[in-house]
Amino acid sequence: MTRRSAAVRLAGFYAAIFAAVGILIPFWPLWLKSRGMGPAEIGLLMAATSLPRLVANPVVGHWVDHRGDRKTPMLLLALAAALLWLLFPLATGFVPILIITVVAIFPYTSLMPVGESLAMMVVHTHGLDYGRVRLWGSLAFIATAVLVGRLLADWPVSVLPWLIAAMLLLTAASCTTLPDARVAIHESPPPPVRPLLRNGIFLLFLLTTALNQAAHTVYYAFATIHWKAAGLSDAAIGVLWSEGVVAEILLFSVSSRVVARFGPTGLLLAAALGGVLRWAILGTTAHMAWIIGAQLLHAATFGCAHLGAMHFILRATPHSLSVRAQGVYAAIAIGLIPGLMTPLSGILYEHLGGGSFLTMAGLSAASAVLAWRLNRIWNGEPLIQA
Repeated sequence: MTRRSAAVRLAGFYAAIFAAVGILIPFWPLWLKSRGMGPAEIGLLMAATSLPRLVANPVVGHWVDHRGDRKTPMLLLALAAALLWLLFPLATGFVPILIITVVAIFPYTSLMPVGESLAMMVVHTHGLDYGRVRLWGSLAFIATAVLVGRLLADWPVSVLPWLIAAMLLLTAASCTTLPDARVAIHESPPPPVRPLLRNGIFLLFLLTTALNQAAHTVYYAFATIHWKAAGLSDAAIGVLWSEGVVAEILLFSVSSRVVARFGPTGLLLAAALGGVLRWAILGTTAHMAWIIGAQLLHAATFGCAHLGAMHFILRATPHSLSVRAQGVYAAIAIGLIPGLMTPLSGILYEHLGGGSFLTMAGLSAASAVLAWRLNRIWNGEPLIQA
């Protein structure tokens, strides 16, 4: 497979899966609200999209690392997620929606760590710029968020589960075209992940990234609802979500230079400092001009954080542990800590409204302190040997 062909196929996968994300993150709270859910219930249900990572990602990571290949598991996970998402239109009431959420999110949330592991292996093998491949997912997020924002001016929000399922089927189709990246399987099993979980630097990395992710919980669960209450239209909200991703795309387009200049831990520090400013702005005003400025900081809070995390895992862990390392990162930093924070964000928003963003600024400040420490103690070398 040529270098260009590998890049195009990876880009197709990222575009497909982030088209689903471009519907889920900005607009899923509206679907939940349409089903009669209040802020506290929405917070719990959004947490249910994160907490299953704690079980799903390590389990799937163990399975995939022992198989050696990544492509077939990704196809199976995408198909399962698409079919399970079709159960949502049948659900009414908090408990049925919660049950379906936990079941449907299991394959969905496991897909990305496996995909990231495959992508980083292909990037390393073919000498690709990860950011320039990954930005196609961000472009798809923008296009989907803007398009769905406009469609919801005329279409009922009940269409959202069907749209997400369609995008997940498209993701499954894209998985069939991916490079067949494999780790050689020997008679002895892959090395255990336990030494990595006991490594102080890796644990510091997990806590740093977890606090940064947790600082996004009010934004992901309630930004759309908050902006709508402030008088912004669905179309304007779709543009605001996509505007932040435009800044992220610009960062990804020069990612090789950015990573070379700042390194993984420097990017994590930039992400946390950007979060302090971003959430402080959103916590003090709902004026359109200020929101536009704050959304540009998505390049820092998400873009720098994602690049920093992916390159940290690539450099700090061997390929034979890559899916499990990605799974642990996704389970703890993207799943457990934000998942525990999300129900609290519902309570915060119910009592503080937009002021709940200021609590998120505090979490970003804590992440910045830890990122500064990580930047000082990690020398850029692998933490353990395969």
